[in-house]
Amino acid sequence: MKIDKVYNNNVVQIREDSGEEAIVMGKGLGFQKKVGDELDLSKIEKKFVLEDSNIANELSRVYVDLSNEEIEAVFDIIKHAQEGLGVTFETSLYISLADHLHFTLIRLKDNLAIDNPLGWEVRKFFPKEFQLAKDAIEILEKKLGTRLPEDEAASIALHFINAEKDAGMVEKNYQLSKTVADILDIVRLYYGTSFDEESVSYNRFVTHVRYFVQRVLNGSVQGKNDSFLYEQVKLNYPEAFICTQRIKDYVESRFNFPMSRDEQVYLTIHIQRLETSK
Repeated sequence: MKIDKVYNNNVVQIREDSGEEAIVMGKGLGFQKKVGDELDLSKIEKKFVLEDSNIANELSRVYVDLSNEEIEAVFDIIKHAQEGLGVTFETSLYISLADHLHFTLIRLKDNLAIDNPLGWEVRKFFPKEFQLAKDAIEILEKKLGTRLPEDEAASIALHFINAEKDAGMVEKNYQLSKTVADILDIVRLYYGTSFDEESVSYNRFVTHVRYFVQRVLNGSVQGKNDSFLYEQVKLNYPEAFICTQRIKDYVESRFNFPMSRDEQVYLTIHIQRLETSK
């Protein structure tokens, strides 16, 4: 397997014995190498067969501008994310994430900050991806000595979310976040007000709703039908109870999910706490 082109110390283009062209990546693959040299196969970490000329052009465009430290950081971040999520990422992530991080570092040097409007949703609804993105910030700091703003974690997490190969996982995460958002909207519209999203009550409520929606999507009906507690909550917290009934109607009509009385009791109590704290 001979080298066709050296992009930098970690990225080279090769031509296999079959005539197939590919771009391969790995730490030190192109170090002190030139066209025609044999490739050290043990150093290959990722291989992209050049079936699509657009992908080949994008890979070469992005990686030719990256420093060796940046490339190593991208490799480590993607490897860590794949292990954490149990998925294999497509070629597109190696392009989009590298491109994003490279220009984020440039913006940081120029003191240009860009806020991510989806930061809160990503943090709440994709906690695993968000934590891996925070890990990515640590990896970058160790490799490059530069600390990205914490807000940048949401943007990195979105790259992981969009690149997850398992479409079922992505679809389920999307449905989860959409349903939670719909329920939060039902509560906001019923009370005609916004809530303090940084408050303890609001975060507890969102956590409860998130786990409730997971049960809805899994079809897992939990709790008993305790009539005494149900009647007490209905009597003591009438407004919160009516709001819960609207949520009940929503999940039953959309998911054909029979909401138990216990589920209604706990949801009503959380809504009442949320309204009282406001």
